[in-house]
Amino acid sequence: MNKIARSPRLLLAVALLGLGAASGAAARPPVATPLPLQHEADGRFAALEHEFVTYVLQQYPVVATYLGGSAFDPQLAGIDGSLRDYSPAAVQEEDARLEDFRHRFAALAPARLSPPRRIDRSVALADIAFMLHAHRVRHYPQRSLDSYVDEPFRGVDWQIQGMTATQGQELGTDAEWQAVIARARAVPAYLAVAQRQLSDGVAAHNTPDWRVLIDYGLQSTQADAEYFAHTLPQLAAANIGAAHHDALVGELQAAGNDAAAAYRRLRDFVAATFFEGAPERPGRDALKSEFRADRYAAGSQEYDWALHNNLRINSSAAQLYESSWPAVERTRAEMIALARRIAATHNWAHSADGAATVRQVFTQVSENAPTTDAAMVEGYRRVGERLVDYARRTGLFDVPAQYRLDVTITPPPLRASIEGAAYYPAPPFKSSGVGRFYVTPTGDDVAQLREEHNYAAMADLAAHEGFPGHDWYYKVLTRFRGQISPVRWLTPGAVEDSSSMWQDSLAAEGWALYSEALLAEPQPRAPSGFYTPEEHLYQLRGKLYRDLRVRIDTGLHTGRLSFDDAVTLFSEVVDFLPGSCQDSAALQLPAKQASCHNALGAVGRYARWPTQAITYRLGKEQILSLRRRAQQELGSRYSPQQFHLEFIRQGTIPPGYFGEQLLRTLRAGEFSR
Repeated sequence: MNKIARSPRLLLAVALLGLGAASGAAARPPVATPLPLQHEADGRFAALEHEFVTYVLQQYPVVATYLGGSAFDPQLAGIDGSLRDYSPAAVQEEDARLEDFRHRFAALAPARLSPPRRIDRSVALADIAFMLHAHRVRHYPQRSLDSYVDEPFRGVDWQIQGMTATQGQELGTDAEWQAVIARARAVPAYLAVAQRQLSDGVAAHNTPDWRVLIDYGLQSTQADAEYFAHTLPQLAAANIGAAHHDALVGELQAAGNDAAAAYRRLRDFVAATFFEGAPERPGRDALKSEFRADRYAAGSQEYDWALHNNLRINSSAAQLYESSWPAVERTRAEMIALARRIAATHNWAHSADGAATVRQVFTQVSENAPTTDAAMVEGYRRVGERLVDYARRTGLFDVPAQYRLDVTITPPPLRASIEGAAYYPAPPFKSSGVGRFYVTPTGDDVAQLREEHNYAAMADLAAHEGFPGHDWYYKVLTRFRGQISPVRWLTPGAVEDSSSMWQDSLAAEGWALYSEALLAEPQPRAPSGFYTPEEHLYQLRGKLYRDLRVRIDTGLHTGRLSFDDAVTLFSEVVDFLPGSCQDSAALQLPAKQASCHNALGAVGRYARWPTQAITYRLGKEQILSLRRRAQQELGSRYSPQQFHLEFIRQGTIPPGYFGEQLLRTLRAGEFSR
């Protein structure tokens, strides 16, 4: 899919807005009172932590925009108008400062800190280790082409998403648009540094994978040039208020033109450096011979380091790879059995072959779909009502009476970046804003509505991305943000690209997948769980997808699976379509073509983002493990509402940090209110 059309955070999402909201606009929950200092050393830690978080946000301005860093500290007031300095001198200076922070955090003896602060200290040290490792071991700035290309666009996109709604249909204050202009003006210098780093990578034989060179070096650079030269000024012209409209649009057009020219220069550099001749229709053979080799694999040592440092997972990549396949087989068997029951219930003709039956049932079920965008939005609204009612009826969550569904049509300024739908959490450091479910109109495209938004598929998407998944998760986090240490919000390296640490993904995506599974569990007042059989089949497909990710991601990055074999495996397992994606005969079937195309995109992400794909299933399993221990230890005192609340309020860090502390809190009955 086109880079500019890719959702920047969470794909095909639904959010249920209104935790603490009135019946009209959703109101921000009150800020919780910070916990009192329990130990003398906690005060020293809090000061050091604030200094560290402020420094990291200064170094990573787009991460700061995502988190609302301009409200965190006065030093960050102008951060939204800047981009990161990746120059070798700046990175070297940053490493020296990080070493100083590491020494100062290490000097705070854990025994003198309160239990939560011990966790925070470990998080800070892991963050520092990750950033230093990226610079000194991976030398990642020499090859992070996708990060360089994505970062300016993402920063501007998040700025627009968070703009103040003004009179009528207008969007953004003068100051907010001036920050966008400033960031656009920073693009040429930023990309010039990127070109220098990439040149150093060529000299050091540390270059991007050939797929990244094509997708980002040639294609995304063109898309970004178009965005800054045309799309962004058009968005501004349609949304800036009348007072300074012409002047601001003129400034943004000039800055956008310069940014677009810089993207074209970067593309020319990539074409001349890595490709033979002028690659108008590039493929692997269009690259110079020295750049055609696969360069995506992290390697076992690097992958295991990331597992242990970034995700707090003790297993090795080899162990995860071996244990993943039985999970895939169990889920497939469950799907086949359920598909046969559904077919029998509806008297649908079906094949003796289990895989064929699954495909046939999905085809039949997808016929029950909205035929208009308005009906799609209404369908999600109804699913949201069912989910919230189910949670209240079963007591799984303490849902406020005013919690309601709000599905928002994607506003024009964001349609350039959202294909289908996306969930945007509110920036946690700001006191304004609210997470939203944006759904992009299809133009009443019946085929797209059947494929992506049929009624049976809505429930699982709503559970994962909305309630009790991402939207509930982030709203509870926001409610307790005053009690969550700022270091637990950081996403070192980037929010979502190949420079990311992914520790937040283990918590947030693990929770969302757990939410899907939770609704399939029988409850005293709902012996069949939440889903209809047809909805349950889609939930199992989502589970299968995440089960297989562990196999593919660990296999890709440790050399156990080739890229092409991973694409075929994805198609055969997730879509139940036999045949190699390299086989021209198999690709005669349109469904196989589409499946292989989707598989190629998925595996491409896994190749760029080692360890991200595993965070869903492994995060879910960690929650289930903690829940089992809580149930065993607390017995009749176990409360699902309290367990869920205490888990979420730990922050967006891996459960490996806080599992034992969470259990101690539950045993002691020291619950949050």
